[in-house]
Amino acid sequence: MNITSDQLVLIHELIESHQSMKGALLPLLHAIQDHIGHVPPESVSAIAEGLNLSRAEVHGVISYYHFFKTQPAGKHTLQVCRAESCQACGAEDLMVLAENILGCKTNATSSNGAVTLEAAYCLGLCASSPAIQLDDRLFARVSAQKLKDILNQLEASP
Repeated sequence: MNITSDQLVLIHELIESHQSMKGALLPLLHAIQDHIGHVPPESVSAIAEGLNLSRAEVHGVISYYHFFKTQPAGKHTLQVCRAESCQACGAEDLMVLAENILGCKTNATSSNGAVTLEAAYCLGLCASSPAIQLDDRLFARVSAQKLKDILNQLEASP
């Protein structure tokens, strides 16, 4: 994927606005993702040069933290909690079901671009496992049927 010239200009503006910050890399990466929706791999060199870091350092941070995306996400993001409590209550089956319904694997986006499926490692609802999060909305005690209903409602919405 190639970044647009407008995105490149924005990335350079964000780099410039963060250069004087101590520990600027994480805030800069968040700013880029907030504005563009992901951190394009093509931006790594510019970020490294702008912050006087190696490309390996920048890439290492992007790839280490699961919340940084290197590809555009779908219109919606579905996270299935895979922490211990949720695993013990059937989260793995929910993940398989979500993959089958959406037609994509974990950390991928459905072919129609509607939903990006991700694993989460604790949504804070351990007493109400298994849990999922759709965009900013949390769901507890999610059964297979409840997941199907949520995804069907999502499909039906404009």
